[in-house]
Amino acid sequence: MINKETRTPREIVEHLDKYIIGQDKAKKAVAIALRNRWRRQETPEDIRREILPNNILMIGPTGVGKTEIARRLAEMAGAPFLKIEASKFTEVGYVGRDVESMIRDLVDLAVNMVKQDTADIVAEKAKNNTNEKLLDLLLPSPPPPPKTIGQASGEDMIDEVKPDNSTRQKLREKLLSGKLDDRVIEMDTPQDRYPVVEIFSPMGMEELGINFQEMFSGLMPKKTKRRKMTVAEARKFIYSEELSKLINMDDVIMVALERTQQSGIVFIDEIDKIVGEKSKTGPDVSREGVQRDILPIIEGSAVMTKYGMVVTDHILFISAGAFHSSRPSDLIPELQGRFPIRVELDSLTAEDFVRILAEPKNALIKQYIALMASEGVNLSFDQAALKRIAEIAEQVNTTTENIGARRLHTIMTTLLEDIMFEAPNKRKNIRITAATVDKMLSEILENEDLSRYIL
Repeated sequence: MINKETRTPREIVEHLDKYIIGQDKAKKAVAIALRNRWRRQETPEDIRREILPNNILMIGPTGVGKTEIARRLAEMAGAPFLKIEASKFTEVGYVGRDVESMIRDLVDLAVNMVKQDTADIVAEKAKNNTNEKLLDLLLPSPPPPPKTIGQASGEDMIDEVKPDNSTRQKLREKLLSGKLDDRVIEMDTPQDRYPVVEIFSPMGMEELGINFQEMFSGLMPKKTKRRKMTVAEARKFIYSEELSKLINMDDVIMVALERTQQSGIVFIDEIDKIVGEKSKTGPDVSREGVQRDILPIIEGSAVMTKYGMVVTDHILFISAGAFHSSRPSDLIPELQGRFPIRVELDSLTAEDFVRILAEPKNALIKQYIALMASEGVNLSFDQAALKRIAEIAEQVNTTTENIGARRLHTIMTTLLEDIMFEAPNKRKNIRITAATVDKMLSEILENEDLSRYIL
């Protein structure tokens, strides 16, 4: 069953606002793209196949939220999501990766996602089966009585039925309460020892997922080894085994392939890095050639994976790049046409940095407060301190390289370095003020070379 995102575009933007500050144009564009997934599912079958996703090109400097927007969108929709660097495909055919590997990786993620969803559904049954297996190991059933010549087969079956007696019930209660976790038992565990074979194959073959260990395991008898372990350790082995028995991988693969094709999202970062000067002698292998290789995947093609054929027509592609030394119009025309929605993300200001530090659910300040709380240290920040940190971040981004919100990480790490080092021996209440920020960072800011090196 396809996971349908039924939130309205406004609700989607409100959710993204919890994690990303500003960038309203980009949020609006991706919210409409996600809602169109649901709208398409509601259309008649004959027109549904014709409605293709409007791929998005995000333009903006690093660290302004391009990747985070795409990642949070996929997380909210429960869709298979893959982030890939376009530069990985540079000089494809020489040292780069086959562009189709992005779809194979996406399918692998979808299979794991569906497998986990299925595991959650059957987890309770697997736990019950695991407990019964553990009880069998703790309280082995008595051997069946010897057969007599005239014994009927029906009577034999009745004799072999083991009643759930009071001893077993008492043992079950102890097992469920954890009182038997340290008891040592013996059990047979699989012994996976297959020959290691090194294969030299054409590029792209490794992504097809040819698992030679599986091939050898089918040819050779499975070996088991008798091991002593505690009940707690045995539970992990048995639970994993019972879970795999309850999960039908054929169904998982079928759902994963459908989910990939209908709701998959591929985020191609650094797409500006495959824009080069126009070649006079033909397509440039390392730049323009990569664009031409990526083009059929985005246009819609069938890609062979180890789980089956995947058609990429309805996968949503979101690409992003800073485009410092090039422009989106420098992409080959065919590729430009496949990204009809273009949004420019704004550079971050000091006011944005203040909000980024404190407002999002995963705000940097909240992370450091939680980290220090693990040491029993109560860390707090003045509003003036946050403002000063934001001003420094904007200043360093302006004078050196603009790396957006990532600058806050370097500043916070430098600011709190001594506090984090001495945390176990420090006083338990630490308040960061604007004066503290200036004291810790003023020397670095005054020395431009030092600032470039540290911040």
